[in-house]
Amino acid sequence: MTTRPWLPLAAVACTLVFWASAFVAIRHLGDDFSPGALSLGRLLVGAACLAVVALASGLPRPTAAEWRSIVVIGLLWFAVYNVALNEGEQRVDAGTASMLIQVSPVLIALLATIFLGERFTAYLGLGLALAFGGVALIALSTSPDGERDPLGVVLVLVSAVVYAVSAVLQKPLMATLRSVHVVWLACTIGAIACLPFAGQLWSQAATAPASSLWWLVYLGVFPTALAFTTYGFALKHMSASSLGVTTYLVPPITIVLGLVFLDEAPPAIAYVGGALALVGVAVARRKPRGRVRESVPA
Repeated sequence: MTTRPWLPLAAVACTLVFWASAFVAIRHLGDDFSPGALSLGRLLVGAACLAVVALASGLPRPTAAEWRSIVVIGLLWFAVYNVALNEGEQRVDAGTASMLIQVSPVLIALLATIFLGERFTAYLGLGLALAFGGVALIALSTSPDGERDPLGVVLVLVSAVVYAVSAVLQKPLMATLRSVHVVWLACTIGAIACLPFAGQLWSQAATAPASSLWWLVYLGVFPTALAFTTYGFALKHMSASSLGVTTYLVPPITIVLGLVFLDEAPPAIAYVGGALALVGVAVARRKPRGRVRESVPA
């Protein structure tokens, strides 16, 4: 069957907007939900939606070794990633967080050289230096009110690191399992890991305004479940490298959405650091071809 040429582009657009909007939604919900409660609520909604899509394409049957990788991915990519990002975004603005997360592809490339046997190149070394030079500038930047919170930068970087580790673990699974099955199982495991926050979620949801509850549902349905589905569709009809480049648009979209919905923007020097980090990512991904290339969710 042929696919209309505009459909993959539409899928990419949906993915980018949903992932960018997640940074803004997390920042907005910081007043009503604690990081753990927000993670649990998002993952419960996302796992339920992903189950509909995943089970429609059959029941996954991972091996024991694959289950171990999926469990680690669930704990890192979904549980630790979300809690750390949610806490980090209580300390830094949405645009800054989105720029910091974009160093993940460089970390993925570095881990691929260590664990997947890919070759370390001069491009990768230069890209690492540029990317982390940009991170240093972001860490040294101050907010418009003159405050600086390096801990927020560190927490967002923790999210970037655990995502990179999970992406490398996920790569071998794609040879035998469907992507939607891996994401669904990992999301479910992440939700189970966050169950200790159930009491917080229950009490905070009872006092949160209805609009915040709908934003929580939005996080689970669109940036979590739907965005992963549209990303998978786009990946089937586009090269990984072409699709990977589009993630550079996530920070600008996030900054615009932050201005519109939150009336906030990153500190001035953070723009320079973010641009330097993105240049580092671009340099690190140039060669060799066949490197692990993954997009970056929120």
